[in-house]
Amino acid sequence: MAEFDQVVARGLKERFDAQFGPADWREYFFVQAPGRTEVSGNHTDHQGGSVIAAAVNRAVQGVFAGNETNVINLESEGHSASKICLDELAPRDDEKNSSTALIRGMAAQFAERGFTPKGFDATLTSTVAAGSGLSSSAAFEIELGQAMNVLWAKGVLAPEDLALMAQRAEHEWFGKPCGLMDMSASALGGIQHFSFATPGAIESEAVDFDFKEAGYAICLTSVGQSHEDLTDEYAAIPNEMRAVAAGLGVEILGQVSEETFMKKLPELRGTVSDRALLRAIHFYREERLVGQRVKALENSDIRSFVELTRLSGSSSAMYLQNVSVNGFADQSAMLALGISDETLSERGVCRIHGGGFGGTVQAYVPLEEVETYCEAMNRVFGADACQVFEIDHDGTRAWRL
Repeated sequence: MAEFDQVVARGLKERFDAQFGPADWREYFFVQAPGRTEVSGNHTDHQGGSVIAAAVNRAVQGVFAGNETNVINLESEGHSASKICLDELAPRDDEKNSSTALIRGMAAQFAERGFTPKGFDATLTSTVAAGSGLSSSAAFEIELGQAMNVLWAKGVLAPEDLALMAQRAEHEWFGKPCGLMDMSASALGGIQHFSFATPGAIESEAVDFDFKEAGYAICLTSVGQSHEDLTDEYAAIPNEMRAVAAGLGVEILGQVSEETFMKKLPELRGTVSDRALLRAIHFYREERLVGQRVKALENSDIRSFVELTRLSGSSSAMYLQNVSVNGFADQSAMLALGISDETLSERGVCRIHGGGFGGTVQAYVPLEEVETYCEAMNRVFGADACQVFEIDHDGTRAWRL
């Protein structure tokens, strides 16, 4: 297991003691959960599809210690403090779309698994900025899950367990029908080829590939468009795909073949929207592209990977339609893609990243052009908007301080 950042841990412990008071009887843990980048598979996970995803070198980090009460007190840098009484763990309507809902949801599932939730205090910091496209919510959920795992369950739960619990917390407590990719990548670490074909299960295979060795950097540009009011837009994607699936007699698109979908498409039109049908077309196209990109990475064929990623980006823009919100004059993500295309030409590739609708664009940039590319993006979107990311190979972990 990798060593933890002692400087960050020391600073958090000092903040913890200043906030909650030091105590010799406490057992302190330093917990870390990385953000993720979606290498391949845009909005396929929630339909039983496959993806390639990787943990990155940005993380939620925190110091946790039990407090011998029935209350969780969580203080996070730059955010309002949270206080949750463990007497009531059912979902609450007044907590939808809040971090408090995620804390309550994770705690409830530990109780369901036979563990006894107990109060703790926590001080957190994060380099996974909200709205940065690195899935700060998943990193936060996995951070909480790992902390509860070591505090309440002696660390017996596997990373896959924590990811499944995090997804359910999002669905039932937070109110967002998300897939499993983000939580799985944060929990397991490294570059992983995930399959979500079996409901309630995570199948993964590590992908041994080094982008830097292949001559490329992973660059992500945060375009500065907030996601706070876009939950409905995100939710519409899986909901519309499921509506198509229902018209085909199944729950999710991954349960029916592309051939059957295309044969039934004329009958479906009119029962679901044209946009829903386009999003289904994207799902099947992206599924093929994921498989092809896995093979390209396994064969160390970076040029094929780049060209296949270009096709994936086009599919997200045209068929999935998650680059911008209809009727919004702010086209930040589309502008970022346009600038990327003009800067990189055919030498690299860019695409919408993650959930979409603003947020972040991803680019695979030749190493010798990284400085030029980042300067071009930063001139438009602000200093440090474009950053280079490395792979975090360890996933979530905890250390006793």
